[in-house]
Amino acid sequence: MDLNKVFATVQEASRELLSLSDKEINQILLAVADAALAKSDFILAENKKDLERMDPNDPKYDRLKLTVERLQGIAADTRNVATLSSPVGRTLKEHTHPQGMRLRKVSVPFGVIGIIYEARPNVSFDVFSLCLKSGNACILKGGSDADSSNRAIISVIHEVLEHFNINPHIVELLPADREATAELLNARGYVDLLIPRGSSSLINFVRQNATIPVIETGAGICHTFFDRYGDVEKGAAIINNAKTRRVSVCNALDCLLIDGDRLNDLPALCAPLQKSNVIIYADMYAYNALKGSYPAELLKEATEEDFGTEFLDYKMSIKTVQSIREAIAHIQEYGSKHSECIVTEDKTRAEWFCRDVDAACVYVNVPTSFTDGAQFGLGAEIGISTQKLHARGPMALEELTTYKWIVEGEGQVRKR
Repeated sequence: MDLNKVFATVQEASRELLSLSDKEINQILLAVADAALAKSDFILAENKKDLERMDPNDPKYDRLKLTVERLQGIAADTRNVATLSSPVGRTLKEHTHPQGMRLRKVSVPFGVIGIIYEARPNVSFDVFSLCLKSGNACILKGGSDADSSNRAIISVIHEVLEHFNINPHIVELLPADREATAELLNARGYVDLLIPRGSSSLINFVRQNATIPVIETGAGICHTFFDRYGDVEKGAAIINNAKTRRVSVCNALDCLLIDGDRLNDLPALCAPLQKSNVIIYADMYAYNALKGSYPAELLKEATEEDFGTEFLDYKMSIKTVQSIREAIAHIQEYGSKHSECIVTEDKTRAEWFCRDVDAACVYVNVPTSFTDGAQFGLGAEIGISTQKLHARGPMALEELTTYKWIVEGEGQVRKR
């Protein structure tokens, strides 16, 4: 398979985006939002084909599933992006050179952004809206699990672009096979930035094999530490929301850390989880504390493999620690630098946790379920970056731009 012609076509189309005004871009986004709802029957019918090929018990099933309500949410997010200020053309820094030239650091699009993602068709809408608003063309490489859904979504977007006489190649969906992935990973000269969204295995594969710049996103092994000064009522609500709000997303809780002095409160902290039939893998101390108060069929003894696991399911591990230092050390060893939380009423310990925990998002008395671009006021997100270079945390419009220096003068020449 030779996709270089496709890559070259997208690159050429990306240059046409530079001439679009923010008003024109916003009109297109609003039209795409309207089309997502107007064509909902078509999109859901194609999504159903994908769902029929997947086991409903597969943790990815919920990510794959589209509903009228979810399409309404997608449309709302797209409209929200249209209301945001353009990140392109902003003067980030400026000064005058001693010889009189004016130097300006100005935000610009990357150009062409490649996205590799798994069974999440909503990503097709999110990526397009954010890339268009930030002046980037995008090449999408979805998984075979969601191929029918993705093709339906891109066809709807292409219809809107053609209506506005915009080159439809500003967004291109590649074949769902592995050969297309290999070519995208090596599209040097055509793709400026690659963003993988999905499991840790996908992200690791992309990082190890790509020959173009990569921003890692997605994998979330998230902890909540219930400190010895934590409030039980707050803790129970935070733990339940972080674990059960939506188990198939990267900000869902995977491991509860509890101070050994508060083991007597563990049954109350875990009580709300029973309604969702959450399976708990508890260490010896936590197991004994829960035995007899948590359903026996949902309580298991933890093994080493249960720590550092992103469950993406109604499952959670519990580790007993004897100090805040031990909690932080556990997070450093098993976390993925995504989102971490402490439940405490002690301000000093909260500040200690926030200072020492190395993660993109750190929470005090708030569940990790809030790690989301829309919740952070960024509009739709393109992913959660867990690295430190260029972008960290929810990536939205600003993170989809780079910059260039513009130097203006009147004939000055360098004197030394």
